[in-house]
Amino acid sequence: MSADGLVTHASPYGPRETMDRLEAEVTAKGLQVFARIDHAAGAAEVGLSLRPTEVLIFGSAKAGTPLMQSVQFIGIDLPLRALVWQDASGAAWLSYNDPAWLAARHGVPGDMAVLGNMSALPAAVTKAATAPSS
Repeated sequence: MSADGLVTHASPYGPRETMDRLEAEVTAKGLQVFARIDHAAGAAEVGLSLRPTEVLIFGSAKAGTPLMQSVQFIGIDLPLRALVWQDASGAAWLSYNDPAWLAARHGVPGDMAVLGNMSALPAAVTKAATAPSS
C-alpha cells in the first residue's frame, strides 16, 4: 500500500465512522469542506459494486492561495483530499497526499512558511480521526 507521496493510516473504525470523524476534525480546525464524494454510491448508481470508498476535499484559501501564487499549477492538487477506503478484508484505511510531496512535485520553493502548517494539518486530523476511543 505505498505510492509516492501517499500517507496511509489504519483506522480502528469502519469506513463511514472514519470519514465522519475526519470531517468533524477538519471542521473543528476551521477548514472548509468543499465536497464529500461517495465513490461506492456512484458505482451503485450504475449497477457496479465497490467497497466503501469516500473522498473528502477540504482546505483553506489562506493556506492554498500563497502556494498557487508561487506555482499556479499546484492548484491541480489543491484543495487537499483524503480518501477513506475499505480493503478486501474489511479493514478501514485513511490516505492522503503529503503536502510536502505535492510542493516538491510542483517545485514550490521550500522556504514558504505556509508549507509547514499545511504539512502538519492532514497528519493532525488523520491522527485524531483514527485514534482509538479511550
